[in-house]
Amino acid sequence: MTWASRRPVRRTGIAAAGLSIALAIGSTVASADSSSPLTPASTVAGTTADLFWFIVAIAGLIFVGVEGALFYALVAYRQRPGREAATFHGSTRLELAWTAMPALILGIVFVLTVKTLVANQLPAGDPLEIRAVAHQWWWEFDYPAEGITAAHELHVPVGERVVVQLSSVDVIHSFWIPSLVPKLDAIPGQNRTLWFDAKQSGDYAGRCAEFCGLEHTWMTFRVVAQSPDEYAAWIKSQQQPPPTPTGLALQGQQLYQGQTCGSCHAIAGTVSNGNVGPSLTHVASRWTIGAGVLDNTPDNLSRWLADPQAFKPGSAMPNYHFSPNDVPALTAYVVTLK
Repeated sequence: MTWASRRPVRRTGIAAAGLSIALAIGSTVASADSSSPLTPASTVAGTTADLFWFIVAIAGLIFVGVEGALFYALVAYRQRPGREAATFHGSTRLELAWTAMPALILGIVFVLTVKTLVANQLPAGDPLEIRAVAHQWWWEFDYPAEGITAAHELHVPVGERVVVQLSSVDVIHSFWIPSLVPKLDAIPGQNRTLWFDAKQSGDYAGRCAEFCGLEHTWMTFRVVAQSPDEYAAWIKSQQQPPPTPTGLALQGQQLYQGQTCGSCHAIAGTVSNGNVGPSLTHVASRWTIGAGVLDNTPDNLSRWLADPQAFKPGSAMPNYHFSPNDVPALTAYVVTLK
């Protein structure tokens, strides 16, 4: 193959590399939203983002410097009529320079990384403790001091340090709230700890960042950062048992109790105390069904009860093949669980 015949292949490779870089930059910029590590909203996420941008800046300067030196050498020391191309083989000065400079840069990055790790250690004090338990494929959040259990939603007060005790009941998962805290794996048989403090009110997306099975994509959760008063009101509402159902909802409760639902789900104030699936005590107040697979509306709830496997195949929720009359009654009951 001649040089002329290789040029189209090389140009195609260069174009493909350029397109890949452009797409990577574009996706990074596009991800800079309220649920991105590029928009930190906690102390831990902020110090981590600062280190990231410093490394990006260093890498950018190195890229510009190396490419600039390369193009300068191509022009200034190229072969010309009557002059051979210059070479620098055996230049001790250059070899020392390009050995010492990377070592110095890596040393600086190492020191800053250690400082960031030290800064991200949990400060002294009395933090709010929450247990986060990973399941295939949903998240359970226990508030031991308050005596409540939630699912799919993690409520925290703004400005308060939150310690999360992380564990898994089945396979390895990964707990990640991009704007609040870096990833940490949840490993069966281990209790791992992380912490964060939400700096401002708002909703933050969380997800499992480790492939954990068929429905890994639908293992999301939401962090709701609230003012201390709003958080206290939420805690109080979660500590209250659901209201006594009447009418069609009462029929749904009787149907629920007649099935095996209580062996998998818990409802405060009833004999249901299962822990295989999420607690249903306040399920009607959550933002989604199935850890993100459907918006929590009565219509979607009916569709989910009729055939959960159609929306989340492989989940522990079986298809009970309820009759057309059973689904509205069950939906009416579940809607009262606020």
